[in-house]
Amino acid sequence: MLNIVLFGPPGAGKGTQSEKLIASYKLVHLSTGDILRAELKNNTSLGKKAQEYMNQGLLVPDDLVINMIDHKMDEYPAAKGFIFDGFPRTVPQAQALDKLLNAKGTPIREMIALEVEEEELVKRLINRGKDSGRADDQDETLIRKRIAEYNAKTVPVAQFYTSQGKYAGIKGMGEIEEIFAKIASIVDKIL
Repeated sequence: MLNIVLFGPPGAGKGTQSEKLIASYKLVHLSTGDILRAELKNNTSLGKKAQEYMNQGLLVPDDLVINMIDHKMDEYPAAKGFIFDGFPRTVPQAQALDKLLNAKGTPIREMIALEVEEEELVKRLINRGKDSGRADDQDETLIRKRIAEYNAKTVPVAQFYTSQGKYAGIKGMGEIEEIFAKIASIVDKIL
């Protein structure tokens, strides 16, 4: 099974490249944000537990997110693999995801990181904000804060996968098709 963590700061192009990976390799996209919203909408037991934390202004605990991922993966028993987007964001989350996937006999094969310079990220997010209407993509101060948060808390996850020999960084700047060709060459090597 082909399990990939697609990694990068806000605005790196993860969503765009995920769509291309799904189309080319028939993978299932697992976005923790989407999973959480679905659990809440469907009023599942996991969604109810998550809502309790959210009502208190707390983050949903890692073990609950892992349970949601496990539940979602079980919905696709014939999947060729999964793209993890937005998770893991911390080393403890990466460790928990490894534990879950190793128990299923389907470990992460590779973390593919889109590396983009900060000024380009800011420009992309502001442009995206004009189209999407997302408030967090329209304020340069908030954008820079999100990038700093990513650098402080999420970048260590790359080191976690590097230590396992499962890290591939690529330049996420240039034409979408050029970037995808780089990603595809990495995926083709691990198939």
